[in-house]
Amino acid sequence: MIVLMAGLPGSGKSTLARALAARTSGAVLDKDAIRAALFAPGDIEYSTEQDDFCQELMLEAAAYLFSRNKARHVFLDGRPFSRHSQIEQVVQAAKTLNQPWRILECVCSEDTARQRIEEQGKHPAQNRDYQLYLRVKSQFEAITLPKTAIDTGSSIEACVRQSLDALTIP
Repeated sequence: MIVLMAGLPGSGKSTLARALAARTSGAVLDKDAIRAALFAPGDIEYSTEQDDFCQELMLEAAAYLFSRNKARHVFLDGRPFSRHSQIEQVVQAAKTLNQPWRILECVCSEDTARQRIEEQGKHPAQNRDYQLYLRVKSQFEAITLPKTAIDTGSSIEACVRQSLDALTIP
């Protein structure tokens, strides 16, 4: 199963993705970590083009993981999935891979997100700050496909339980 971890910067996507991967023996593919591993600091540009390139690599890595274990959970992290086209690319890849998909949209108060961003310490995305949060928020296209909103202001245990319920295939 491919799981899109959607939401604004600071909304808890990475924390939840790691917790879910641990519970499901899944894998987290993180766009920010992939970018940092592929590009020297001077080549990192935080552009849409570079983001899209990293997402393509994430989907190729997911295909490889599924070729080894079709029942695996693969969590796509590091991108807010703030554009319909970004989500559609993943949905089409899931169809091609014959994999179910789910969208977990992490949400929290603006104050919580701001506090998390300010207290985060070193993050692979060096452009991650409150101004980025505000820019992404102002341009975020509402997710129109089926999704589960996870209030990450709740305990991590509650978020994991709700997420695992959403990942169950009916």
